[in-house]
Amino acid sequence: MVVRRPSTEELTAASQELGLSASDAEVSAYGVAIDRLLTAFDTVERMSDETPPVRCPRTPGYRPAGAENEFGAWAVKSMIRGSADGKLAGKSVVLKDTIAVAGLPMANGSDVLEGFVPAVDATIVSRILDAGGTIAGKAVCEYFSYSGASHTAATGPVHNPYKRGYSAGGSSSGCAALVARGEVDMAMGGDQAGSIRVPAAYCGIVGLKPTYGLVPYTGIMSSEFTVDHTGPMTRTVADNALLLEAVAGVDGIDPRQRDDEVRPYCDSLREGCRGLRIAVLEEGFGWPNSETDVDAKVRAAAAAFAELGARVESVSIPIHRDAKSIWASIALEGYYANMFLGGGFGTNHEGLFLPALNDRLRDWRRYAPSFPHSLKMRVLLGDYVSKHYGGRFYGKAMNLSRRLRAAYDAVLSRHDLLLMPTAPMKAQPMPPADAPIALQIERTSEQSTNTAPFNITHHPALTLPCGLSAGLPIGLMLVARAFEETALFRAAFAFEQVRDWRER
Repeated sequence: MVVRRPSTEELTAASQELGLSASDAEVSAYGVAIDRLLTAFDTVERMSDETPPVRCPRTPGYRPAGAENEFGAWAVKSMIRGSADGKLAGKSVVLKDTIAVAGLPMANGSDVLEGFVPAVDATIVSRILDAGGTIAGKAVCEYFSYSGASHTAATGPVHNPYKRGYSAGGSSSGCAALVARGEVDMAMGGDQAGSIRVPAAYCGIVGLKPTYGLVPYTGIMSSEFTVDHTGPMTRTVADNALLLEAVAGVDGIDPRQRDDEVRPYCDSLREGCRGLRIAVLEEGFGWPNSETDVDAKVRAAAAAFAELGARVESVSIPIHRDAKSIWASIALEGYYANMFLGGGFGTNHEGLFLPALNDRLRDWRRYAPSFPHSLKMRVLLGDYVSKHYGGRFYGKAMNLSRRLRAAYDAVLSRHDLLLMPTAPMKAQPMPPADAPIALQIERTSEQSTNTAPFNITHHPALTLPCGLSAGLPIGLMLVARAFEETALFRAAFAFEQVRDWRER
């Protein structure tokens, strides 16, 4: 394919739009130079792409219907078998539908990408298969992963397995529901504001947002490069550690990564939490929308850690109350720039690009009328802030994220873990299609006050179920120093062994 050259009329219009004030003669001269420079693009287009190899045979799969997809959680069912042996042998794994699997459709919860089929496997897909795991298919996620609730996917809502009609959380909604129901053993979700931890908490499973860069994001559709995380979602802490062992480590492609040693996470499980220093973060409780039963169950769980031999004390980090505002100033403008202006990949990094996906995303305006209200609002906000402030708040918030990180690190220099509720409330009823727009929007972001801060500070954070109230699970979140996932697993496993959260 030869790159189409711009016409004189197009260059003249662009010159006026960009404020270049170019004369007709200047535009003509620029056109000649542009024509010559575009021959480089012609050359690149003729060359074969540089993408990772695809191994293991697979079929295209199918979207199950009816009783086979009772809770609306399956996007695609398939069966891709990995190596004959390995640490994941016998384990079935479902993937959030932002993760590229060659030959399987990928929609990221949208109709913009309907029919798009990647030609490559994400790094974590290859690692799961190499470790003997079986890819069972793709799980529904929220529209462009832009919601903490589970009612925005183009394919319809994902229901909470504990109470139909209630949210399964988001944006890794289908992953949480399928793991909680026992339809798969494990899942790999994505987390930019709590999108692993919130659905895990709502559905009563274990969810880990690893340290930023520990698990390669290569081949996964990005929302914003500085907040992207992928991690395991499982029914048990042991399975969570096992899956992390299989997928963690530098792949040489993802620019989010640095050379950090992968730990033997499963070895830490039996160490117990005796001697661990756990700080109960007071600012994580008592939000305006906090439910009293959630706060009470999490405080009771903190006391249980003390009974297990941990040293538990309360701490205050006042900036935590402003942390979501810092996150929002980064994420809202960053998402818009990366997803809607940058075709999902942006520039200024050396990661894996998927040009075919970029081509599809550029057509998003054609589908914009069908966007959920929460997404339409955020597109408008991103466009407004970008046009009128041009990165000012993004930049200042990025600077402030270092202050926020330092505040958490100061406490974590004296303690091994922070403890707080994962979400301030249990799963909420999903708004009906004719619900007021304000309610539809509120449901998508009300749950991430405690989770979102750690996407910009990059600390590892794990949620585990600690109680049940009104028939719905309650999640407790632990946060550790960077690359200290072993401390999370030590504490969580010890807690899991002595407390049946369904009876609390």
